[in-house]
Amino acid sequence: MYSADLHGKSWRKSSYSAACGDCVEVGELDGFIGVRDSKDISQPSLSFTSAQWQAFVGGIKRNGQRRA
Repeated sequence: MYSADLHGKSWRKSSYSAACGDCVEVGELDGFIGVRDSKDISQPSLSFTSAQWQAFVGGIKRNGQRRA
């Protein structure tokens, strides 16, 4: 993980977000992907390189297919 300034950038909420808003948001900036808690956006976000994010998402997809 890396530290990137993602404050004030465009964030999008997960498509799996519950109606109550308990979810994560993802934002992009100059090759970094930020992930933050949508309930408390004042807290620091986690930052990943694009390659790290792609590996993470790919792992989730592969793991989900095994359980289906």
